[in-house]
Amino acid sequence: MDSTYVKKDQITILLLSWRDIRSPKSGGAEIFTHEMLKRSQQSRYRFIHFAPQFEGLPAEEEIDGVTYIRQGNIYSVIGHAIRYYRQHRNEIDYVVNQSNTHQFFTSFWVEPAKRIFFIHQLTREIWYENASFPLNHIGHALEPWMLKLAQKDQTITVSPSTRYDLLQLGFDAKRVHLLPEGIEFEHWQPEQFLPKEAQPTFMYVGRFVKYKGIDLVFQAFGELKKKFPQAKLWIAGRTNQEYVQCALLPIMNQYGLTYGELDDPEVDVIFHGFVSEERKLELMSRAQALVFPSLREGWGLTVTEAAAVGTPSIVSNSPGLVDATDFGKAGYLCFHGDVKGLSEQMERAAMGGEDYAGMRKRAYEYALKFHFNHTGAAFDTFVDHLVKEAQEHEQSRHSLLHVQ
Repeated sequence: MDSTYVKKDQITILLLSWRDIRSPKSGGAEIFTHEMLKRSQQSRYRFIHFAPQFEGLPAEEEIDGVTYIRQGNIYSVIGHAIRYYRQHRNEIDYVVNQSNTHQFFTSFWVEPAKRIFFIHQLTREIWYENASFPLNHIGHALEPWMLKLAQKDQTITVSPSTRYDLLQLGFDAKRVHLLPEGIEFEHWQPEQFLPKEAQPTFMYVGRFVKYKGIDLVFQAFGELKKKFPQAKLWIAGRTNQEYVQCALLPIMNQYGLTYGELDDPEVDVIFHGFVSEERKLELMSRAQALVFPSLREGWGLTVTEAAAVGTPSIVSNSPGLVDATDFGKAGYLCFHGDVKGLSEQMERAAMGGEDYAGMRKRAYEYALKFHFNHTGAAFDTFVDHLVKEAQEHEQSRHSLLHVQ
């Protein structure tokens, strides 16, 4: 496969990231990027996605019209990216620096007119949740300065919350563009929604990391069980046994919660592990509510997915999640870290009735606005803007030269 071959009428875009759609720790950001590229007007573009090599993955492959190149590791990938860019500089029209805590510092080695900065969320408070001393303090202090390196670049992001954070750092509002979040599947019709479980059943979907709020879910569920002893909690996502033993088991012991890995009606918590997309949507539709009290998100894709199959979400009033729930109009909000408040919102959903039916309806109607087809179209519009701006700049430059 010759990844450097480009038709003359195509725009070549090199995307740099620390993970790609097949990387072991790929998540919502990688899904977003792939679906956006997949659903854009591909005849206009040549997409080359550059990321570290991971064991078991080919050095180069094409997926859905996107060329994936993998070189180096998380420490050496920047050097490999610089080398690749310099080898193919003349064929590459734009370079997208995707920031997911890490970034590629393209401000130092890519021409300003070619640079695009792409960020889903800032890390900020997450440094103190996910990193130990002194890295947490160093990362928190350096992040604003590292981001400011890109403040003159054309920038794309996925939520008003992140856009606001960037503007607070000095980014130019005219150069920060919003691309809508989306889902891969078609929204279910209301008659396709699955019946809710007989007992109030709540669901968490995601990684086993503290900043995602999984500990808070278990604590709030323990409180809920005092009023709803038949309530159930489903956990979907690749089970981290070490995290379960060290962080979650003490909480379950504190509240006397039982757990298992099968659909055992006798246990309180079921760890479903990694599930297929089809199975995930089935479980989501059967649950009373998705619970996702994360500290900070770019958006919160699972919130929109759950709403699209008839299930509202209970989330923290955190950046990204407030956008995914339309600031509490299309989902239940509580203060982040407030176990009592989270439990009360779970109780509110468990009560059902007109209040729950109304929230469910609003969540679904809000989700109808989001699909990756819209994201691809928005990306096309963004590139059109860049091309037009470049043409106007070139015309202006030629006019000045002619006058002189």
